[in-house]
Amino acid sequence: MRVITGSARGRKLKTLESLDIRPTPDAVKEAIFSVIQFDLPTASVLDLFAGSGQLGIEALSRGAAHCVFVDKNPEAVQIVKENLNACKLMSSARVLNMDSVEYIKVAKSGLDIALLDPPYRQGLLEQVLPLISKKLNEGAFVICEHESELTLPDEFEGLELHKRYRYGKVSVTIYRTPQTEEEL
Repeated sequence: MRVITGSARGRKLKTLESLDIRPTPDAVKEAIFSVIQFDLPTASVLDLFAGSGQLGIEALSRGAAHCVFVDKNPEAVQIVKENLNACKLMSSARVLNMDSVEYIKVAKSGLDIALLDPPYRQGLLEQVLPLISKKLNEGAFVICEHESELTLPDEFEGLELHKRYRYGKVSVTIYRTPQTEEEL
């Protein structure tokens, strides 16, 4: 698993050897970042259910201003820190060892991009999406990576469907918050 492009391009990332950790395939990562590429520079990003941190690290490598990484597994948090240090991106990051649902309840608002890749088949997206919409700026993106059997609704608590992708057993649903006419 490597960083695809940006300041840390080609840097190899560590991952946990665990059934709960599923590295995002490169094709899926490319699809995600092709949608948000022009919104990344100076963005405030959240990598919830961070795992190895690969999505947030990719965002930072491509110019995001800051990223908060959250994972409840202490071993995953350690891997995220090691990956950030290896990519020389730690100064733009905050890494938290806590439950993602609990974090989003107390998180400050002002997010531009939220990357959500929770363990599959646990109903975590359905718990987080109603909470996260209150933390987002206008025109913000919420990227949900999930099992293909799950179909998320077209609208969710102030979020509007932007795009859907399917890659075999993996699907990506991308939401966006409404924008004012000036931003369009």
